[in-house]
Amino acid sequence: MASDGSPSRDSQKKKRKTTKKGKCEDVEDAEVQVDIESLTAGGHRALQRGDCTEAVEYFKKAFKAAVKLKETKVQRACAFNLGAAYVEAGKPQKGLDFLSRAEPGERGERVADLQFNLAAAHEALENHSQAARHYLQAAQLYRSQGDGSSEGDTCIRLAHCHLRRKEWPEAVDSYLRAAESYKVAGKPASAAVALKDAGNHMLQCDCFSSDDVIGVLTECLELSANISEQESLAKVYNAVGLSFSQLKLFPEATECYELALPLVQSTPRRRAVVLQNLGAVHNTLAQFQQALEYHREAAALHGSLGSRRAQGRCFCNLGYALSELGELEEAGESYLHAQQAFKDSDDSSGQWQACEGLAGIRMRMREPEKAIIYYKQALAVLSKCKDVSSSVQESLVNKLSEALQLKLAVQQHTPIQRGPRPRRAVQERSFHRQQLRLTDTGKAEETLKEQQRREVLNSRRIEDSSQGEFRKEWRPKETYGRRNHHGDMIMPSRIANTEQPAYLNALPEANRNLNNTYEKPDVQYQNHTDSHAISQQDDPLCESSKQRPGELRSEPLLVDSTEASAPAQLESEESTPSHRKFKSRFCTVM
Repeated sequence: MASDGSPSRDSQKKKRKTTKKGKCEDVEDAEVQVDIESLTAGGHRALQRGDCTEAVEYFKKAFKAAVKLKETKVQRACAFNLGAAYVEAGKPQKGLDFLSRAEPGERGERVADLQFNLAAAHEALENHSQAARHYLQAAQLYRSQGDGSSEGDTCIRLAHCHLRRKEWPEAVDSYLRAAESYKVAGKPASAAVALKDAGNHMLQCDCFSSDDVIGVLTECLELSANISEQESLAKVYNAVGLSFSQLKLFPEATECYELALPLVQSTPRRRAVVLQNLGAVHNTLAQFQQALEYHREAAALHGSLGSRRAQGRCFCNLGYALSELGELEEAGESYLHAQQAFKDSDDSSGQWQACEGLAGIRMRMREPEKAIIYYKQALAVLSKCKDVSSSVQESLVNKLSEALQLKLAVQQHTPIQRGPRPRRAVQERSFHRQQLRLTDTGKAEETLKEQQRREVLNSRRIEDSSQGEFRKEWRPKETYGRRNHHGDMIMPSRIANTEQPAYLNALPEANRNLNNTYEKPDVQYQNHTDSHAISQQDDPLCESSKQRPGELRSEPLLVDSTEASAPAQLESEESTPSHRKFKSRFCTVM
């Protein structure tokens, strides 16, 4: 029988069954899709609440549901979210595993976010070279999409990776690129912060001229007018002031600190830092009378906050200013305050510098025996310091020798003086005449050399009895200051001066204690009346400024940009709160 072209009954039944089955599968897939969307939305809500653990659970369920689907794009999206959530929760290795499953995605916006998340995972695992490679790819993709804001954020993270590898020029280029991206995106405030960091790190390498740095800092100040948040603006002014200080542009630095000061009135910790820097710059400009009030207020604020190390630096600064004004007794008390503060905070570097300052005061007061005691103390403490130039020890030994010469000269040739002490110029002329007479006397010269040799050899062995006798005479009555009826710190009326770093040869006696860290109280100092000692700095440490001979020293610089967080070391797969700083990118639409 010829076929009429119509399908047989069997084929019609089979087709109806296939169609029915396909519709069932479509219905099931649609239900799974709805579940995935619901779980993904729940994960995002958990992230907004800051609950990374709950977010991981949501995204994990979404990924398991996506495995049932044939649609690989949905599976990659779920793997992407789960991997990003693991990175956010402080489990970067697990995050990297799931992010790798999402990598074959289509080129486009999600690929840029994927490269960003891969970079964040590698950065958390301390794989900074791999992180830099992925961040660079992400930045290029964001640029191709015209997303200047995301490109700027990525370049900032790229700069941090270069800083970890001490690749200063590459870090500067990344900050400058971030600034340009932010400007294109209409975010001048973010551009100002990026330029601030760029200028800071330009000072660390020799491939940028002073004019290059000044140009970047000037543009930063111009754009900073767009920063509305006062504390952020104050941090920019303070950091730019430090950069100007390193360039020895002290009037410009002073102007920046003065701009920062009214912005930190309500924040004692930040105000203390700006006051400390203002006093330090006035010291360097030899404006000692103007510097005194800044030193005193900064010392009082640091003390009330428990920041003993910073307080010690302020006392050193104050001591130097007072000594230059001829107030030697007050300068000595300030150096003693500084010495005690450095002991409380276990700062050996500060201790030997305070001892050196005390010895210098005693020399000017024509008391060489007490000066010798302090020079010996300085040498003893210096031996505990690491990475100290040999020229520092040589300088202290030379000063100890001068003190020994003065002691011998006073003993052998100086008559007992009655009445007021001679002025400094008269003392110095008398000292030089005594040295000339000693040179002409062979026996005296031999005695001097022998005594110097014995004293220098024994310079590291300090007798406790000598220390105790001197401390009993000089110990200030109120080492930590007194408090008024409001509980505020009131510093003693006599306070004083300076840290003297080894590498600063151009300004051998000038103050160099600048501060770019809004310090919290030192954890080493445990005062029974001060229960708020905190162990971490407010800003995460990311780099330190390069210190060159003849330049003004500053505290280790901190990254003040919006995302300066340095990754903590990951010791296990357990959740680490510090890794929450690695903000990941998530899929919001399937």
